[in-house]
Amino acid sequence: MKVSDLRGILQYVPRFREKIFVLAVDGQIVASPNFPNILLDLAVLRSLNVKIILVHGASFQINELAAARGVTLSNADGTGITDDVTLKVSLDAATNVMNEIMQGLTNVDLRAAYANAIIAHPAGILGGVDYLNTGRVERVDTKSLHLFLNEGIVPVVPPIGYDGEGRTYRVNSDAIAVEVAEAMQAMKVLFLSASEGLVIGGELLRQLSIAETEELVKKKRAQVEPRLLSKLESAARACRQGVARVHLLDGNRDEALLSEVFSHEGVGTMIYSNEYQQIRRIFKKDVRAVMGLIRQSVANEELVRRTRAEILAHLDDYWVLEIDRNLIGCVAVHHYPDEAKAELACLYVNKHHEGQGYGRKLMSFAEQLAAEKGIKHLFALSTQAYNFFQQKGGFAEVTADELPPERKKKYDASARNSKVMQKPVQLAVAAAEPSRAG
Repeated sequence: MKVSDLRGILQYVPRFREKIFVLAVDGQIVASPNFPNILLDLAVLRSLNVKIILVHGASFQINELAAARGVTLSNADGTGITDDVTLKVSLDAATNVMNEIMQGLTNVDLRAAYANAIIAHPAGILGGVDYLNTGRVERVDTKSLHLFLNEGIVPVVPPIGYDGEGRTYRVNSDAIAVEVAEAMQAMKVLFLSASEGLVIGGELLRQLSIAETEELVKKKRAQVEPRLLSKLESAARACRQGVARVHLLDGNRDEALLSEVFSHEGVGTMIYSNEYQQIRRIFKKDVRAVMGLIRQSVANEELVRRTRAEILAHLDDYWVLEIDRNLIGCVAVHHYPDEAKAELACLYVNKHHEGQGYGRKLMSFAEQLAAEKGIKHLFALSTQAYNFFQQKGGFAEVTADELPPERKKKYDASARNSKVMQKPVQLAVAAAEPSRAG
């Protein structure tokens, strides 16, 4: 390894420290010659204080064991009907996989523990067919998982669940990985399978948004490798439920895990959540709430006073940041297309939510909107927050003569003597490109 490689890795360490990654490994990969290398990569992540939860599949081993016993399976991957014979084979195969993983983790000096953390319920009758012993995740025992993680122990979760009465169910491991990631507020889910990622028309797709993933599964389903469909659907669901990044990786490729995590380009396919998904257009019913939100800032002369009529007249320019259905921030983008400029205005975040990056998120969102409209420069006027625009947004102070003529007239008439901050919009496009760092 070159020194430059190490430096490249170190830039990611602060972002990942104490964060939770859910590593979902197919049974076929556990049986592959590369699996010991994956465990070494896992040990590297643990050495950097990344918390790992390992969820494993077992369909490969279930099929092998069924063939050895001469029995017929009703379904191997936990998505179809699981009869009594299949459940028995699944339990035995999962136990064997669990033992192999535990031995491997011990070989790389990691402490690990079997985590009976999946409370399941029967999938029930679907389309008139009883799925028998196939289960769905009802909830995740997060308390036990946190106890393991806080003690530096890697929890290993099998594709098996139990209900409150002790009944056992075969559960699809991809579904378990998603539910565990959501319940534990994981930063990433990393699926390791025998596929290099999502390949369509001979081309590896490096990254997809949630919407693109859902559209692809819906309209190009026939072009997707069958064993990846479950992972794509699970990935989109995970992102919808709050996981920032989901990665599809080739578990047979040496160093795929570290190469994906510690580089911007990666080596597999990344499905990412829209980091602006909490931002939406303002509605008429929101105007009163927005005026209340910025009232104190207006009183402190941080923001210009806006009447209800003024906001309604430019309603399409305003956006709000919403958390748990509560408005906690707002921003406006006023366009001046003749000059290819736009104004970032009315940027505000509730005092109780300051210091959490929401101001930067709103600012980046405004830049992205401007970029989509073909705007070349974004400017902002500020009497008190100009340091924020410079230090956090990359704006630079310019003279008022840089303002569009229409805006310059308002500026002169206001007598606020605000500083004029401006930046080229193309910087926003680069900043908005989703990163493996997530």
